Amino acid sequence: MGDDSTSPDTPDRAGSRHDGDQSMRGLFETLARRGELVDIDRPVDARFELGSVLTLLDRGPAVRFNNVTGSALPVVGNLLTDRDRIAAALGVPKAGILDALSDAIASRQPTEEVTVAPCQELRFPAADVWREVVTPTFFEKDSGGYITAGMIVAHDPVTGSRNASYARIKPLEQTTGFVGIAPNHHLSALARSAATAARGLPVAVTLGSHPAIQLAACFYLGLGDDELEHAGRLLGEPVRVVKATTSEVLVPADAEVVVEGVLRVDRPVHEGLVSEYHGMYEDYGDGCTLEVTAVTRRADASVQVVLPGFAAEHSFLGALPIAAGLRHALRGFGCRATDLAVTLSGGGRVDVVVALPPEQRRQAKRAIFGCFATVSMIKQVTVVDSDIDVWDAEHVHWARTSRMRWERDLVLVPAVPCDRNVPMQQDGTVTKVGMDATAKPGDRAVGNELAVPPRETLDRVREWLADDGLSDMVRPSPTLWGLRGAPRGGH
Repeated sequence: MGDDSTSPDTPDRAGSRHDGDQSMRGLFETLARRGELVDIDRPVDARFELGSVLTLLDRGPAVRFNNVTGSALPVVGNLLTDRDRIAAALGVPKAGILDALSDAIASRQPTEEVTVAPCQELRFPAADVWREVVTPTFFEKDSGGYITAGMIVAHDPVTGSRNASYARIKPLEQTTGFVGIAPNHHLSALARSAATAARGLPVAVTLGSHPAIQLAACFYLGLGDDELEHAGRLLGEPVRVVKATTSEVLVPADAEVVVEGVLRVDRPVHEGLVSEYHGMYEDYGDGCTLEVTAVTRRADASVQVVLPGFAAEHSFLGALPIAAGLRHALRGFGCRATDLAVTLSGGGRVDVVVALPPEQRRQAKRAIFGCFATVSMIKQVTVVDSDIDVWDAEHVHWARTSRMRWERDLVLVPAVPCDRNVPMQQDGTVTKVGMDATAKPGDRAVGNELAVPPRETLDRVREWLADDGLSDMVRPSPTLWGLRGAPRGGH
């Protein structure tokens, strides 16, 4: 983090929902002020060099590339790489992210249509699309370059349903692109619906909307639910939308860049190798074709990219919306999760940690099966007590090591049908595992209490260390897990 005095649990309103602009620009200003944004002015090649910079700075500052070879526009990346930044973008404390996302899943706010929008300050013909929107090639064996931060907004003229979601897009010819969409995603369902009516699905690929809109597009909602309405709840105001210039699709008005087009599932294209969230390559076979019809953008637009694969931003964009959806769903199973993490070690997709209050320990296995039932790609669930920090991998593993009897608390469910992107799946199935790592009465005669110095003494010594100028050297022992609310580090 930079030297800004704003603590991680204090929202910085300059990047929050209240600044009026529904683009990513407020967050950029916040990160610049905090010293968490670097500008790279040297020439950077979109083939491998840009991806290498983002990879080396993955857990560091956000990056603005001002001189990307072949791009007329600046390129920005590594924006939402930790929960502190996401909290700043949403204008909530870090501890309140899950509450804000869960509330937005449970309720909605209608969009507000406008006729004049920043995202349409300039308009270009379809033939200019790959000159306006750079498509970096990130990894050595990727089959090509991709738009990776493209939120696809769709309107099904058959059913009237709207959808906002993410998919990777690779240039094909001058005005066409490949789109990779899992068969069970709602966008695929809408595209198939349109195809049955002998037409394509009108869509718009938007780049650079407010982080609240980006996160809402990753919610697991019902088919036909409009993610932009749930985004409005997260923003605290209606998402302003404008009609696309070549279709009836309504797009976020403050986006940086919009690529308008038609999605055609009846024109399959083989993709080849692509990096996936788990950090390895996949070959999913065929995807569908995007026919570009126009490009619009702000006059001073930037092109957003998300480092794909096993990277922090890619993980968090999946992890936090999935976590909020799981906690919301678990309430229906009678499980009151006090906190829930979808871990970065699982790429923000397949590994879940659920914290339950002491009175709900007997519900651990119900929570495990509830997670499996809610999101099909989840492969592993650990249930812990509410005194465990679900986002601290070391603390969670301590719970597994110190509170589990494997013969009693391990749940194996073989041959479960799963998504095609789950690591180690074969023939569409995988064995799923659940771990009940909650403390059970009677397991230890002397209890589970961690041995720590008295809290009042620790607080007094911390003040001494601060007076002696040693605060930056404080690195507490993990045993201070036993003091809920105790400072965990020196920053």
